[in-house]
Amino acid sequence: MTYTHLTTDELVLIESYYHQTKKVKFVAETLKRSRQTIYNVYNALDDGLSMLDYYQRYKNNKKNCGRLPILLPDNETDYIQKKVAQGWTPDVIIGRNEFPISCSVRTLYRLFKRGYFNLAALPMKGKRKPNGHKEKRGKQAFKRTIHQRDKENRHFKSEFGHLEGDTIVGRNHKSAVITLVERLSKVIITLKPTGRQAIDIENSLNNWFKTIPTHLFKSITFDCGKEFSNWKSVSNSNDINIYFADPGTPSQRGLNENSNGLLRKDGLPKRMNFNEVDEAFIQSVASKRNNIPRKSLNYKTPLEVFLSYVNNDILSSLI
Repeated sequence: MTYTHLTTDELVLIESYYHQTKKVKFVAETLKRSRQTIYNVYNALDDGLSMLDYYQRYKNNKKNCGRLPILLPDNETDYIQKKVAQGWTPDVIIGRNEFPISCSVRTLYRLFKRGYFNLAALPMKGKRKPNGHKEKRGKQAFKRTIHQRDKENRHFKSEFGHLEGDTIVGRNHKSAVITLVERLSKVIITLKPTGRQAIDIENSLNNWFKTIPTHLFKSITFDCGKEFSNWKSVSNSNDINIYFADPGTPSQRGLNENSNGLLRKDGLPKRMNFNEVDEAFIQSVASKRNNIPRKSLNYKTPLEVFLSYVNNDILSSLI
């Protein structure tokens, strides 16, 4: 049974009954309170306290109730702040377990919410668009759909080497960055094309494929943007299958969409003109994210998981 404290109205009534010399049993039955509660007030009045004094004492004593504020040791605080600067979230800091933290994940989230640590923003929650939203853009008819991908790749969900791809656009839609994500390892790859036209995207992808081992990646799934309209040329030149998600269905490429949001947060915002930064900077943003452990990878980093699928011969050619 939950205990409720005496209200000010009840205290006034108890004081009135006290001066009327009413017995404790009568007051307890009238207010539906225990006798010990009424005795406590009566004893205070016997000691010469007024109800105002009694209430002030009650409020001071109540401050000592509940759990004491959590104060982490300095070495834990310094470690958490260091990892926050690297982009780690509270869940990753606890789950990775590189350094013992004397609180739970939920408690650490509360500390972040109260401003104990300098964190720009926690991961986005909720949906950007309501249920039932229908996309009206991207109605191009592509022949190789995501449904063909599932039929042609029987072990798609457990097989390494399948990418999801998209572009993120810069300020005033004048520049873009190609983003690719390997599905099993969640490694993010960023490429900087010279422009936003289909030929620019094609040239950038072709140049990138020349730098990696043949058949390292088996397929790419893009959205229905016009910038990927030269997909046949890219597919034939590099011997890779290219598929397209259904129009207005970003959930079919959820990993890529989430990765784009992380890149935006980490250093590639919409207000940035990507033509004013070099490719090394863009790749450094992706590298930072690739070195942050993820819960879905059992708190390993995407790079660690990616390297576990690559043999030494391929690794030497990549490096």
